[in-house]
This record gives sequence, C-alpha cells and structure tokens, in this order.
Amino acid sequence: MTAKNNENQTRSAEMDAAVQLVRQAREQGLALTGPGGLLKQFTKTVLETALDEEMNEHLGRVKHEKTLDGRAKNARNGTTSKTVTTDAVGPVEITVPRDRDASFEPVIVRKRQRRLNDVDEVVLSLYAKGLTTGEISVHFQEIYGASVSKETISRITDRVVEEMNEWSSRPLDQVYAAIFIDAIVVKVRDGQVANRAFYAAIGVGLDGNRDVLGIWGSPASEGAKYWLSVLTDLKNRGVADVFFLVCDGLKGLPDAVETVWPLAIVQTCVIHLMRNTFRYASKKDWDALKRDVKPIYTAATPTAAETARDQMLDHWSKKYPAIRSLWLNAWERFIPFLDYDVEIRKVICSTNAIESLNARFRRSIRARGHFPNEQAALKCLYLTVRSLDPTGRGQVRWMTRWKPALNAFAITFADRWPDGDNQ
Repeated sequence: MTAKNNENQTRSAEMDAAVQLVRQAREQGLALTGPGGLLKQFTKTVLETALDEEMNEHLGRVKHEKTLDGRAKNARNGTTSKTVTTDAVGPVEITVPRDRDASFEPVIVRKRQRRLNDVDEVVLSLYAKGLTTGEISVHFQEIYGASVSKETISRITDRVVEEMNEWSSRPLDQVYAAIFIDAIVVKVRDGQVANRAFYAAIGVGLDGNRDVLGIWGSPASEGAKYWLSVLTDLKNRGVADVFFLVCDGLKGLPDAVETVWPLAIVQTCVIHLMRNTFRYASKKDWDALKRDVKPIYTAATPTAAETARDQMLDHWSKKYPAIRSLWLNAWERFIPFLDYDVEIRKVICSTNAIESLNARFRRSIRARGHFPNEQAALKCLYLTVRSLDPTGRGQVRWMTRWKPALNAFAITFADRWPDGDNQ
C-alpha cells in the first residue's frame, strides 16, 4: 500500500511539474511549438526516455543495476549525440545510449535515421482513437515515463484546426457516381449540453475511389436552406454533377439537390426504411413482416414493387397503421434504384457505405461525453477521418467491389460521363 501511495505521489508531482512548466513557458513567452519551444523540449525528453527504456530491455537490467554474479557479457558504454529532424519542431539534438558490443538496435530512432515521424503524430493518433487528453497524458507517463499536461496535449491537437480548414475547402472531383450522406449525434455544450447532428458525406468517384468530402455541424432545425448551403459548398469546390445522392429521408435535402444538381437522383436508404418499418411492429411479427417486405425491394420493376407494397400494406396496416404512412411518404424516394441494373442497385440502395465511418466516429466520441463547442467536435471527427485506412488496403477492397457497378454506371450515364474517363 505504501509503494502504491508513493507511486501516486510521484506521478502527481510529475504532473504538477508539467503543469508548472507549461505555465512558466506561457509567462515567459515561450512558444509551445517551433524551434526552442516547449514541444521541442518534450520531444527530446520522450525520445531519450524511450531510448533508455529500449536499452534497459536490451540488457535486461536498468542503468547502474548489477547482475547477480557481478559480471555481464554486455553493458552500457556511454552515449552518442545525434540530431534528428521533425516537421513540427525542426531539428532535435538527442543522446543515444551505446552498449559495449554494439548490438543495441533502437526502434524509436533507428541507427542512421535522421528524420522521424513526429511525436505529436502519436498524440493525434491516440486522440483520434478515442483517448481523452487525460488518458493520453497517462499513456505517455506509463509508456515513456514522460509527464505532459492535458493542456499541452490540447494545444498539440489544436494545431490540426488549420489543417482541417484546408481539408474542408480542398478541390473535389468534377463528377461523382454517388454521394452518401448520413449523421452522427454528438453532445455539445452550447449554453447547456444538447444533442447535435453532424453530417458526413462520402463521395465515390468514377474510378471507384472513396473519399470523405466533408463534415458539417447542423443547426437546431434543418431544412432546404441548410442543405442548400452544404451542397453549394460542394459545388463551389468543383462538384458539377452527381449521379445518385443517397440519404435517410433528410428534411429539405431533395429540394436542395434539385437546385444544385438538377440531374441527380435522390435515393432514400432502403435499409433505414426497413428498420423504421420494424420499429412500428411487434417483435413477434418481424419474421412475417420480413417475408412480405422482401418482394418490394427485390422487384424487377417499380410497377411490380408497387403491387408488392400494396399487398404488404393490406396485410399489416390495420394492425400497424403507421407503417402505411411511412411507406407512402417514402415511396417516391424509395423506387429510383429499381430502374437500374442489379449491380447499381447493390451499391446505391443504402447508406451502408458510410456506416463504418459512423462506427469509428462513435468510438472516438464515446470516451469524451460531450464537447465544449462545435469546433472541438469537428476536430475530433476530422482526426478520426485522418486516421482511416493507414495501409490503403481498405480502399483497394472498396474499388474491387465497385468495379462491376462502375461499368454499369459508364453505360447508363454515358452522356454525363466526362470526356476521357469513360471506359
């Protein structure tokens, strides 16, 4: 118990020292980033601490610790000065420990390595994966033995705001085969904590490339005016035409699409419509309801689908009257995909393309409870997007799945396909 208390006291003292260091740096006008800044000092401390820990593991004992028999085949042999370059803080001079038989192969800064991934990238990666600033602070203490305050970590993550703004205004493709729009609900303090919807749009280019086009925080009430501003933003960034826009019956969105991209087809997410249907029904009727609904979305033509719809409604609307109004209100935006090839149907009948992104968003925001403002929430969501698919293998799998549909798109929309892109 005493050892635990001592450990807690040591950690508390280290954290207090880090907070004091940040406070003194601000009072003295010391920048947190850049040459001579606090982040540069922190980078040096983390790297040297990590190298020392690697040497301890390599030798099997900590510095100054003797072996049981007093002899060892290998031991520390001083240090070597080395300068490594980072993008954020510039050159950093560090001391690298040596061993007597030169068998030590450091990992965090490899031999002959002069440029390394920024330590603040580790902070941003951990933040994007859902760790809070406090958890990241503890992580650095436990892994590297280096103290850094939550305030400093917040400042490190704040440096992505400018990058996020550039990302949000970058040029986009001229034509997209489909754009998927869906929402994630986030708690934001605006006077008081309240739920706010944040919308993300994923565009699929004519080469099958998938890209998150942007993230927008919605106002208290949405409508055609709000959606017109979102779509106009995309158009101003270069999107001249979209074949399909897939969404979940968002109020005012179809009217805005007609204004911005008159030829675009708005498709209601079939999966969301199914879920809403079952929400109105008792669970004991779900299996029977599934059998009656399936002929609607697998119908060969819109006319056949309408016949199957009427049969389903005749069977269930007396018991569940809300299902009738649900289907009749959604019908005009439900049927467009039925006019197209089965390969096109598969990829544009739902917003599943964006569901995996929403899952990553939820993981990132779950630990935080709520955000102090909209920008803090946008920063977290952007960092999540920034960390997606680091190997690129997900993009390759996606393009492979979309290849059959793109061939069908090229034939169906040949008159709107940009010159030179039609295969």
